[in-house]
Amino acid sequence: MKKFLLSCLAVLTVASASAQYYPDGRPIPPSRRSGYYGRPAGRIMHSAYPRYHNTYYGFRVGLGVATVHSDAPALDATDAKTGLNVGFVVGTQIAPTAPLFFESGLYYTEKGGKSNYQGSRFTYGLNYLEVPLLLKYKYYASPGVSIEPFAGGYLALGVSGKIKDYGDRQAYSSFDNDASSSFRRFDGGLKVGCGVSFQMLYLGVSYDIGLANVGHYDFEDTRTGCLNLDFGVNF
Repeated sequence: MKKFLLSCLAVLTVASASAQYYPDGRPIPPSRRSGYYGRPAGRIMHSAYPRYHNTYYGFRVGLGVATVHSDAPALDATDAKTGLNVGFVVGTQIAPTAPLFFESGLYYTEKGGKSNYQGSRFTYGLNYLEVPLLLKYKYYASPGVSIEPFAGGYLALGVSGKIKDYGDRQAYSSFDNDASSSFRRFDGGLKVGCGVSFQMLYLGVSYDIGLANVGHYDFEDTRTGCLNLDFGVNF
């Protein structure tokens, strides 16, 4: 995972070399670059704001610090677990007179937790394909910098993961439907956070608040949570 993150950071570093042509996260055609940067400061700020129906695409990679909270002692994680987040996003402006955007996409995200239960150490690995559904407002602090608070929800489907019992030296699927001490595949909840775009580069922090009961116990809720830190580029 470390090699993958280093490779992604190298891509972001190379991309920043051409960031001067991405004042709002989208490229300026070569024929318009000289005119854009030759305008007075006041007119630059006005022209830099995106117009209605602006659409952007982005790549994201980062880390998540995840937890599992459960009324069932066998599933309650007392410690956080770190994992990888990687995905693609697309956003489009939905208000003709305000920089309000709808953003969605597809992520692979690693969640879970760690616990001690009946004297044994456990780790829960919960790996999902996740679709965010967000409303994002872009406040343009300058032509090349925008502050982007957002809120919305997410839907996720568990695709892999292991529950590891270090006491009995056993590992089994996190999404085993035949085991009551495992997890349901579907998850969903709220996502809130804020991002900052510097020309084409992006940095964001968010928190996932799980609302779905991901445990098999109907009378004992099990919910996920995850703090995410993402880096990326917009095109």
